[in-house]
Amino acid sequence: MEQTGAGMADNRERFVAVQKNGDGDITSFQTSSGRVLDYTAALQEVQAGRIAGVNAFKGRDGETYIRGDADGDPTNNLDNLPPF
Repeated sequence: MEQTGAGMADNRERFVAVQKNGDGDITSFQTSSGRVLDYTAALQEVQAGRIAGVNAFKGRDGETYIRGDADGDPTNNLDNLPPF
């Protein structure tokens, strides 16, 4: 069984930059290794546990979305990541 958490090394990729559409919605992500993933591919990676610092959740509309893990640091919120 794989363990993660505080004190455990986490070698997974992280999202480091985003692209947004004209409405301000995130449409794609750049990872710490330089990969560019559209939203659907990014969601699949998150659900597979390959991206650190984020999780998938089901919205009120029944759709599944990506959000950053709550850590109290607004600077790493997905909406606050730099554009690429």
